[in-house]
Amino acid sequence: MRLDKLQGNPYLLFTPGPLSTTAGVKAAMLKDQCTWDEDYNGFVQEIRERLVGLATKEIRDYTAILMQGSGTFCVESVIGSAIPRHGKLLVVINGVYGRRIAQIAEILNIDTVILDDGELMPPDLGKLENVLKKEPGITHVAAVHCETTTGMLNPIDKISEIVKKYDKVFIVDAMSSFGGIEFDVAKLKIDFLISSANKCIQGVPGFGFIIAEKDAVTGCKGRARSLALDLYDQWRTMEEHHGKWRFTSPTHAVLAFHQALLELEEEGGIKKRYERYRENQQTLLKGMQDIGFKSLLPLEYQSPIVTSFFYPESAMFDFKEFYNRLKACGFIIYPGKLTQLPTFRIGSIGDISAEDVKRLVETIKQNIFWK
Repeated sequence: MRLDKLQGNPYLLFTPGPLSTTAGVKAAMLKDQCTWDEDYNGFVQEIRERLVGLATKEIRDYTAILMQGSGTFCVESVIGSAIPRHGKLLVVINGVYGRRIAQIAEILNIDTVILDDGELMPPDLGKLENVLKKEPGITHVAAVHCETTTGMLNPIDKISEIVKKYDKVFIVDAMSSFGGIEFDVAKLKIDFLISSANKCIQGVPGFGFIIAEKDAVTGCKGRARSLALDLYDQWRTMEEHHGKWRFTSPTHAVLAFHQALLELEEEGGIKKRYERYRENQQTLLKGMQDIGFKSLLPLEYQSPIVTSFFYPESAMFDFKEFYNRLKACGFIIYPGKLTQLPTFRIGSIGDISAEDVKRLVETIKQNIFWK
């Protein structure tokens, strides 16, 4: 194992975020910054520009807004700011995070239509089109790109094609995919894309971000259902005050994220990072299958971000004991999030390599206690 992974780090995180970070990202947080300082706000502006550059070639048409809190704060900011009082939201659901969008809309008293295809299948595109035909009052459609409930990668390009055929505003939760899977928000006609600092960019928790079409953001003026999560006002303040946040920003997390963006570039950009994540996932899948585990999803649905595995078919298997044994060996995995089937999840992202994955699989093999 590399020394930077050992220093101060008792575990490697095989999770979909937060995740293991590099020594450089950790070191960036050792500097204190003032939120009013021009140098600090310069970092913020550079982050915003870099995010738009990662998202699209049509950089003039898009902007980036940073928002305090976890990724869910950003989702709520978009849902609560983008949809007008007379608007109507369609939520495409096939997991926990799609349901969370619907829950946010319900709490905010937004008129909502739900298209739920369960947790084991991608969205039914025929049903999606039928709903949009029958419900002309729908103004916005929200979908999750990588549904980390299972590890499923949803066909966001096909969903977008249908959404835009009916001229709806398209909101995409790309929490676990942006920075690790290549796509262009302009080509996909995504109006609002939402992600978080502690996912594929490989920063630390503390804030998320929204990459949005500029006209879509200006259209949010006066719509917000929250003061702190007012997307338009956050954007306006950052624009007019050159990177200033409205309220206290997570300065150390911002500096870590700036360093993470530089390291993403050094790695070769999103394409190269995707290749590493894909190799990690393929190494994991083969290794786990070789020692008797079964994966939840068929290959055509599987993302390179996180993989769900069924519990072994043994009454002796106990996930908590399994988890603690791996933790004692220096590995952290994720419990399952499915509502019905007994599964656990192993992530492929963060500062980990295929060699780290092989060590994890070998450790699992050595800790099979249920046979």
